[in-house]
Amino acid sequence: MRFLSFLLLSGFSFAAFAQKPVPANLEPLPPPPALAATPDGAPDDEPQVTITKQTEQTVEEYRAGGRLYMIKVTPKNGAPYYLVDDRGDGKFARQESLDSGIRPPRWVIHRF
Repeated sequence: MRFLSFLLLSGFSFAAFAQKPVPANLEPLPPPPALAATPDGAPDDEPQVTITKQTEQTVEEYRAGGRLYMIKVTPKNGAPYYLVDDRGDGKFARQESLDSGIRPPRWVIHRF
């Protein structure tokens, strides 16, 4: 009985690994389209960072698609903080870090 089930299962595995014949009329894929670039040569989808160093602080402005979405302020003596436009309405809210504070529960299911 075991031998018969072994033959049956091995037959299914051979059928699963059988390759389909390759059609003769395959053509290569066209190259991907080029990214649209801004006048300064940087692609539109990459964020642009402008760093301004002042005497008391350093300000980094992050823009995507020409829209300012985050400002990081690093004081000379102190911890950096962020001003983030969460809603896209141009109103910035201060955050001490980019950590959202959400901690989903995690359980150990099995250890190997």
